[in-house]
Amino acid sequence: MDLSIIIPSFNERENIEPIVERIHSALRDQGIAYEIWFVDDSTDETVSVLTRVESIDEQVHVHHRTGARGLASAVVEGFERATGEHFIVMDADLQHPPELLPDIYRKLAAGIDVVIPSRFVSGGSDGGLGPLRKLVSWTARVIGQVALRRLRKISDCTSGFFGVHRNVVVGAPLDPIGWKILIEVLVKGRYRTVHELPYEFLARDAGESKMSLQEQWNYFRHLFRLVSQSPSDRRFFLFCIIGASGVVVNLVVLTILKYAFGISDISASITASLVAMLSNYIWNDQITWRASGKRKWNVKLPLFVGISLIGIIVTTLVMNGLKHLDVPVPVGQAIGILVSTVWSYAMNNRLTWRDSAKQLREDVIVTREDRRIRSV
Repeated sequence: MDLSIIIPSFNERENIEPIVERIHSALRDQGIAYEIWFVDDSTDETVSVLTRVESIDEQVHVHHRTGARGLASAVVEGFERATGEHFIVMDADLQHPPELLPDIYRKLAAGIDVVIPSRFVSGGSDGGLGPLRKLVSWTARVIGQVALRRLRKISDCTSGFFGVHRNVVVGAPLDPIGWKILIEVLVKGRYRTVHELPYEFLARDAGESKMSLQEQWNYFRHLFRLVSQSPSDRRFFLFCIIGASGVVVNLVVLTILKYAFGISDISASITASLVAMLSNYIWNDQITWRASGKRKWNVKLPLFVGISLIGIIVTTLVMNGLKHLDVPVPVGQAIGILVSTVWSYAMNNRLTWRDSAKQLREDVIVTREDRRIRSV
């Protein structure tokens, strides 16, 4: 079997027959051996519609779940049941145009590991969403990209429309929460190449949106779980937490030196930064980069000190510059710390603890198409 199309469904009785017909229209003359898998959690007449379609169409397969709910987990069950060499996941509500299936398949067959139709590359559109849904979608996408490194190069990382080679997901430890299965695949899947092609997200013609506050909460739970399970992303947040403790140390020392002992602003800033630097090194070595045991402290500490000294210079320059703009010294110092934190993490990850960082570094090649899509 060349291709398995996996469609999670929940109470979509009006859309089942139209989506099956449009899939056949898109693929029947393409010389592609394909099957359609519906993994269904419906509580309405969708079940009987799917049963009828399956009975008359040998390419349609239905797995109706009882006692289970969730789009992402339904897709994982679809991966387990599908027999195709390539999988394409799409929603049942026809907001993902089936006419794009041949293009996705051709990219997969040509050797691309993951193909993502994107609303946000040139030629794409998210016009099928209203203003509020666009805002919610944008917020969720940005939060995911900030939290998880593997999402940062992907323009539409929260999409429910994507294709993968079966080796990307079969055997991968997929355990999603809620709806956003693609972020689970992008974080845990085994792949090297991603291709994004533009598409127009269409307005829903029938049925009701399943978006709810519960699903939005599930999305944040899912992100938290993925961060906790991803060593490189977990490392970043540990670094931030330790950095936050260093901010407290820095500001306390600065305040004591300046206001209790009358030390000059520059001297107090430098001394406070040195004390915070030593505190941060100890905690980062013992917690953040604990897996890095190949380099000795007499190599790591000088590198950390050198990188931190540059950070101290940045912090002090920012503090002093803001002071001339009548910004209070503690506030300027805090802003300087934020700027230097970005520098410190990036350089320490590359240099000071580079043994463990190298083991976890993954080079994913992302390519995109730039073409206009005609509305279906």
